[in-house]
Amino acid sequence: MKVRKFQEKRGWALNVAVAIVKPTMLATTRRTWLGSENFPETGGYLIVLNHLSHADPLTAAHMVYDHGRHPRYLAKASLFSNRVLGTFLTSAGQIPVKRETKDAVGAYAAAVEAVNAGQVVVIYPEATITRDPDLWPMKGKSGAARIALETGCPVIPVGQWGAQDLLAPYDKRPHLFPRKKVEMRIGLPVDFTDLRSQPRTPAVVNEATARIMAAITHELELIRGDKAPAERYDMAVQGDRFKKQKKTKAKGA
Repeated sequence: MKVRKFQEKRGWALNVAVAIVKPTMLATTRRTWLGSENFPETGGYLIVLNHLSHADPLTAAHMVYDHGRHPRYLAKASLFSNRVLGTFLTSAGQIPVKRETKDAVGAYAAAVEAVNAGQVVVIYPEATITRDPDLWPMKGKSGAARIALETGCPVIPVGQWGAQDLLAPYDKRPHLFPRKKVEMRIGLPVDFTDLRSQPRTPAVVNEATARIMAAITHELELIRGDKAPAERYDMAVQGDRFKKQKKTKAKGA
């Protein structure tokens, strides 16, 4: 793919991030970005991806930067509590979110403001690394859908695969060499034409969320050459298998 010229003003935090992250990604991964023509070249929009690893925000940031845009993430508010890291993340335009609290409304408003200001916001609709045993996307949360319906912005689905080989889910030790193949497929914008004019009811938001997850899953199926399960893993129903595994190991210790 042809790397696009970076369009936005680069502050000190982005310059530092690029100087560290891009050489690291080039040294440890072999990238393939497919469907680049589906990224709008200007204006605000959402990028929605499946979540495989703690490493994939870095690989995704590399992909967005290669397309000439500055990625803004909805990041855990706890990361901002560290004075140095918090200053860096704020200067880099990242958005703190306190999950499952009323303060999460502030993150929603900040994301809406960022998109309306012409910025690119990256969201993992699953809100956490997938618990599906085969790493397929889980049931999504409603945040991305609500931002999309509020702003009317394009929502670009991306299926990604390979970051889990760089750093396995919830593992602490990365496997940097040999270089890992990281592939991302960028899909067409999710169609919400029939939903935008409707009242923002739970049914409408749920339908928009389902369309987002279906679009992400479709792109991932094309990468993997396989079909996802008919029913998505739902942590509210099936629980957190990683926590269950930890409890089992603790009992056996």
